[in-house]
Amino acid sequence: MILYSCSIKKHIPEGERLYTGAKIEIESDSIIKNEEELKTELETVLRPEPNSKFLGMHLGLYYYYKMQKKKPGFINRWLYKQIGEKPIYQSSVEPFEIEDVLRNRLENKGFFYSTATSAFEEKEMEASINYKLKITEPYKMERFQIDSMPSPLYEDVKKETDKSPFQKNMRFDLSNMKLERQRIDAQLKQKGYYNLNPDFFIFEADTNQYDNKRFDLFLKLKAEVPKKATIPYRISKINVFANYDLQDSTYAKTERFNNKNYIQDTLFIKPKFLDEFITLNEGDFYSPENSKNTARRLSKIGAYKYVNIQYKEVDSLLTDSLGVLETNIFLSPLTKRAVRAEIQAVTKSNNYTGPHLALTYSNRNVFKGGETLNISTNVGYESQFISGDNTGLSSVELGLTTEIIFPRVLFPVKINTDFFKYSIPKTKTSVGLNYLNRSELYTLLSGTGQFGYSWNANKFITYQFNPISISYTKLSNTTAEFETILDENSYLQQSFDQQFISGMTFSFTYNEMVDANDPNQFYLNTTLDVAGNSISLLGKETTSGEPKEFLGLQYAQYAKADLDLRFHLNFGKDRAQTLATRLFAGYGLPYGNSDVIPYVKQYFSGGPYSVRAFKTRSLGPGTYNDDSNNDDVTYWDQTGNIRLEANVEYRFPIVSYFKGAVFADAGNVWNSKSNSVFDGEDKFTSNFINELGMGAGFGLHIDVQGFVIRFDLAAPFHDPSLAPGKRFDFKYDEPVLNFAIGYSF
Repeated sequence: MILYSCSIKKHIPEGERLYTGAKIEIESDSIIKNEEELKTELETVLRPEPNSKFLGMHLGLYYYYKMQKKKPGFINRWLYKQIGEKPIYQSSVEPFEIEDVLRNRLENKGFFYSTATSAFEEKEMEASINYKLKITEPYKMERFQIDSMPSPLYEDVKKETDKSPFQKNMRFDLSNMKLERQRIDAQLKQKGYYNLNPDFFIFEADTNQYDNKRFDLFLKLKAEVPKKATIPYRISKINVFANYDLQDSTYAKTERFNNKNYIQDTLFIKPKFLDEFITLNEGDFYSPENSKNTARRLSKIGAYKYVNIQYKEVDSLLTDSLGVLETNIFLSPLTKRAVRAEIQAVTKSNNYTGPHLALTYSNRNVFKGGETLNISTNVGYESQFISGDNTGLSSVELGLTTEIIFPRVLFPVKINTDFFKYSIPKTKTSVGLNYLNRSELYTLLSGTGQFGYSWNANKFITYQFNPISISYTKLSNTTAEFETILDENSYLQQSFDQQFISGMTFSFTYNEMVDANDPNQFYLNTTLDVAGNSISLLGKETTSGEPKEFLGLQYAQYAKADLDLRFHLNFGKDRAQTLATRLFAGYGLPYGNSDVIPYVKQYFSGGPYSVRAFKTRSLGPGTYNDDSNNDDVTYWDQTGNIRLEANVEYRFPIVSYFKGAVFADAGNVWNSKSNSVFDGEDKFTSNFINELGMGAGFGLHIDVQGFVIRFDLAAPFHDPSLAPGKRFDFKYDEPVLNFAIGYSF
């Protein structure tokens, strides 16, 4: 620390001192209400800001001086770019200007005729400054009333001032007056005052009638305010251009529906579907809130690129007490059809490696009601290249999924969409078919179907509810080798026997990460998955002591709940640095017709979105250690019905689109009831903390406007599969490289 301090001081120019900050001392002849709050506000005007410190050290200043060398070196240049600061000296301080600003702020708070003085406190190479404020007794309000205004503005302003937070004995405060002007303006805008502006109002304080620091407060209208600002406006006509083209704005066809004019040269969206998104009505007073809600709801349809609402004043119909507006809603469609292709290279813990190709065709507004049709197909091929005797084993996967998204609620009973002011829920329905063939093991054919709703309650909250969620899997072409695996593991066999899953899912998401300007971002997702309850009413026991069946199929019955918590702290210059944390907990409970949760619903740990120091599905369950070197067996077994994970990652910019990361992960999966194959090593106990797989590493992220390509290199330092005394061992020479798209959390 001493050497560091000397390295800073030797660079300070002769006759200068390093500025270390300012303090404010308050002396008052009366009791100041909320004195600490006042002091905190006054401190915001202190300039300049001194150089920042970390653990008592001026690191930013240190690397500034390092940069002054002829050859500072790459590391010093990079650190200066990240945290470097130019020095702030005593000569940079203008105390008299700050004194004026402090006096002005005190007057704005009602402390008129206060004084401010300052004095430097100088040391050998440092200097600070103290501002001493002598504050007088503040002026307090006696009465608040409005002055004369033209009708009908006077009557509407009077109603709002009756709700005013201003009360007798309130201290004079200019900032509160500005807020009150904005509040009154916002409320009057909702009543149709289209041309009103908060700057048209002015507050005047009259102290002539009092000699004890009292005042009367008057709200007035400024002189020469235009007449059109003092009257409300009604909407006389609404024109909806449902297929607006910036290049060609000529239209020939107009359809009148629900008191609105729908204008489009060719039918794009049927008016009866589009109308429910528009909260504006002819005859209503102008309302910016209704206008904002309409624009947002229309943009959520998914068929439009731009939504533009414009208002035109109709001067010929203007009266002394009412104005008239014509509303034009311009809707510019997205390209109707689109094709998206994704290519991935996949590598798994069982040494399966190969390419995956996914193609998605989208048709927006497929039924002239804003519906979106997505048809996705995926093809994947994987093969084992470095697995000893198993080299040459391959896996082929084919999938086809069709999804239709309706931008409205499909329900047997009509639902009033006025309740959904922020956005109208969407109805999603999908069916999918997947074929998986693993050579020398089995063929798995699976089909899925879902019907449900998605709703954005506001900017941060999203609900997803799927009352119908069906899945069917059929295992066939099993080889003798795979039959042996199932015979030796009844737990695994039961998870594959449950061919039919019928249930519902519900998800709640609170996401502050949509606000890029928020330095503290919180994320919460909780999901509930319940299956088999309704179908159990129709199930039949075909064989005594065996699980019930529905339509000849054994069905699963379980409840599963997940909790995903994340917190991002954004800091540094332009908030380009992030400390990201995550906690995940999940539990699945089989009951009724099931002793085991279906394999496709079980948890696994490890991989690029989990504990990155362990390959996908290679961690756990519990302290299980596979010493058989049989990759095919362990690939299936290492799952559980309990999962816990925690992650922390520091992300920082490097240059341009390249960002770096340093991270640590911990997690594992367990079973609530032990699988006999694992000899009790997989059971969840109170000792779970000591059974977490832990790892750390660093990453390189390529972030191009939110599209992230991620390379993370991690090594384990706590392996639960080892003996208790050998688990802590940082295996930096056995790293795992993770490649993924998007951030891990």
